Amino acid sequence: MTKHIYLFLFSFLLVSCGSDEPTTNSQDPANLQLDVLTYDNDSGVVVVSANADNATSYHFFMDDGNDDPFISDSGTYEYTYTTSGAYTIEVRAYGPSGRYMSEDKRVLVSADSPVDIGAGYSTPIEYEGMELVWNDEFNGSALNTDIWGYDIGDGCPNLCGWGNNELEYYRTENVIVQDGLLTIEAKEEQFGGKNYTSGKIVTRGKQATHFGRVDIRAIMPEGQGLWPALWMLGTNQPTVGWPKCGEIDIMEMIGGLGREKVVSANAFWDENGVRDNPRTYSLSTGTLADEFHVFSIIWDEQEICWYINDIMYHTLEISSAAKSEFQNPFYHIMNVAVGGNFPGSPDDTTVFPQRMRVDYIRVFSKN
Repeated sequence: MTKHIYLFLFSFLLVSCGSDEPTTNSQDPANLQLDVLTYDNDSGVVVVSANADNATSYHFFMDDGNDDPFISDSGTYEYTYTTSGAYTIEVRAYGPSGRYMSEDKRVLVSADSPVDIGAGYSTPIEYEGMELVWNDEFNGSALNTDIWGYDIGDGCPNLCGWGNNELEYYRTENVIVQDGLLTIEAKEEQFGGKNYTSGKIVTRGKQATHFGRVDIRAIMPEGQGLWPALWMLGTNQPTVGWPKCGEIDIMEMIGGLGREKVVSANAFWDENGVRDNPRTYSLSTGTLADEFHVFSIIWDEQEICWYINDIMYHTLEISSAAKSEFQNPFYHIMNVAVGGNFPGSPDDTTVFPQRMRVDYIRVFSKN
C-alpha cells in the first residue's frame, strides 16, 4: 500500500510542476507550432518562431551546451551558431497556469568560421640538398592555369561515378582561390543529374613530379560521405590506363564516424592484377579539420615514404620490376569526392557546404 501512495504523489508532482502531456485546463498552453529558418550562406544564423494558444512566454533551448534558455514573450528568437553541425532546438510555451508544452526540431546549420592560416603545422620552402622545382602558394585571385586544369562532370560516359559510384558533379565554380588559399567546396545542390557538386583540379599535361619531395599544407572538410584526396597518377595514364600508370595517394581522409583524425596513404600498381599497399596514421588529439597539417612524400628510385607533419608513417619499396610504374613521372590531383563505395553516402548529420583548403603545394628535387 505504501508503494502505491508514493507513486501517486510522484505523478501528481509531475503534473503540477510542468508536463508535455495535453491538459484540459484553460490556463494551459495549447496548439504549439514551431518553425526554424536556416540560411545556406554559412552565417550560422537561425530564426526560431513559435506560436501557441494561451502562451505567456517562450523558452528557447538551442542545444549549444548552455542549459539556461532564452526567454521571450514574442515567440521569435534569432541565434547565431559558431560551429557547423546538427542541433536539436527545443521551445517550451508556458501558460498562465505555470505549466508548459514543448516542441523540438532538429536542424543542420552551416557556420563557416574564419580560417586561421597560421594555425597548425608548416614546412620550409627550402631544404638543404634540395631545390624547389615548382610550387603554387595560391596567392592570386584565380587558379593558375599554367599549372592546373579541371576535371569536369560525373565521369560519364567513360568512367561514370569516377569508378567508385560517387554522387558529385565536378564544376569549375566549386574551385576558389582567394586570401592565399585554394578552396575546393562540396555542396548539396542538384546539377547535371547529381545531388551534389564539388571540384577536382589536375596538373595533367601541365606539371609533373619525378622523384623528390612533395609538401602539401591543407585543412580537411568533415562529415559522413566526404572523401578529400591529394594524390597522383602516372603521366602515361591517358594511354596505358589505370592501374598500369600507377597511383600514389599522398593523403586521403574518410569523413564521419570519428574518422576525421585518420590520414591514409596508399599506392596502386599492376602486378597480374591490381595491387596496393595502404597504411593509416591517427592523430593523438584533434582532427584533420581542426587546423592545417602538412602531407608529404619523399620519393626516389628505391622507395616512397609518406609523412604527416614530418612524421613518417609508411614506406613502400619500388625498386623491383613489378613496380616499374613508380620509376615514371606523375601528375597531381586534388579533389573532394562525395559518396560512393568508399566513404558511403552523406546522411542527416552531414552539413554542407564542406571545404578542403590548401595553403601550398611545393615540389623539390635533390641537387
